Amino acid sequence: MPNILIIEASRGIRNTLRERLEYERYTVEATENSDEAFEVMHKFEPDVVLSDHCCGRERELKCPLIVLSDDTSVENAVVSVRAGAWDFIPKPIDMNHLLTSIKRATGPVPQEQPEPELPPARRPASRPGHREMIGTSPRMIQVKDLIERVAPTDARVLITGDNGTGKELVARMLHNRSRRTAAPFIEINCAAIPSELIESELFGHEKGAFTSAIKQRKGKFEQAAGGTLFMDEVGDMSLSAQAKVLRALQEGRISRVGSDRDVSVDVRVIAATNKNLRAEIDKGTFREDLYHRLSVIIIHIPPLSDRVDDIPQLVEHFTEMICNEYGIARKSISPDSIAELCKMPWRGNVRELRNVVERLIILGGDQISIEDIHAYVSEFV
Repeated sequence: MPNILIIEASRGIRNTLRERLEYERYTVEATENSDEAFEVMHKFEPDVVLSDHCCGRERELKCPLIVLSDDTSVENAVVSVRAGAWDFIPKPIDMNHLLTSIKRATGPVPQEQPEPELPPARRPASRPGHREMIGTSPRMIQVKDLIERVAPTDARVLITGDNGTGKELVARMLHNRSRRTAAPFIEINCAAIPSELIESELFGHEKGAFTSAIKQRKGKFEQAAGGTLFMDEVGDMSLSAQAKVLRALQEGRISRVGSDRDVSVDVRVIAATNKNLRAEIDKGTFREDLYHRLSVIIIHIPPLSDRVDDIPQLVEHFTEMICNEYGIARKSISPDSIAELCKMPWRGNVRELRNVVERLIILGGDQISIEDIHAYVSEFV
């Protein structure tokens, strides 16, 4: 896997990026500024650099530079690209956009491979690095039961729920427990890709299909051959792209942009959305026939406010995980602190809770106290 160098002033962002990229099996080094980065580069040769700015020594880099910026203005994006940036991604960072950009920057499109023979249906044990859903509340037991029953089939699944509830995690669990587990799990965030590019991302394109199409490129459907395609934020697709996805699901065939030849695809599609697709259908922004194709099985992930009983278990899990990541001794959290966390609204759901636990581990004492909760959490939640 390629080497990724992160140049980011914020320690929290550095650690979050490192965690996600290492989970995707990249080799990662992280530094606070460009001077430290160039010292690291004497022994670490990056294939891509992620930087919070594009000025000064960053221009000396001999590999693609992806700028992650707090300044989201068009002018700043234009300046960055003109200065040599491969891509410009505004903060807060869309991880799916970032992962897509890294993949584009790190090498050629893979050559056509024969479709793998699918192993018999089974429920494999979790492999190292595979995350599991944490929680034993009645709502979560229902979700886990649905996953176990649906995963071994090829049924399409629509995962619904608010942002931060863990929809991507559910999709990965469905794939890991399916007969397709040895084949690719490919994800695409439909909200992160401009409408004029979504069809190329999904179905690929032929050389010369449009101005920047300098070579043939496979889309996500072909990349997921034999495996699972996870379409996140599916409610944000254009109607034109929806029509082509519907055809792919109906006929098992796609057509690359600029091609008059159909390509057969064997893909299990799992979709997710935080929108009410029924309401989108009524507004005319989502196709009802596509909704019925995607929603053979619907798995709704409850918000954290509906599974408060799971908060103590989640806090313990995140505490152990984050302390291990930082290489520090395990911290404990007092019972009254746990009780206080259980009272909070958690509008950002499990994702927000994880961030709060990380903040408490960084700023709190060896045992996180109720005073730490009041100082570092209460006014922000």
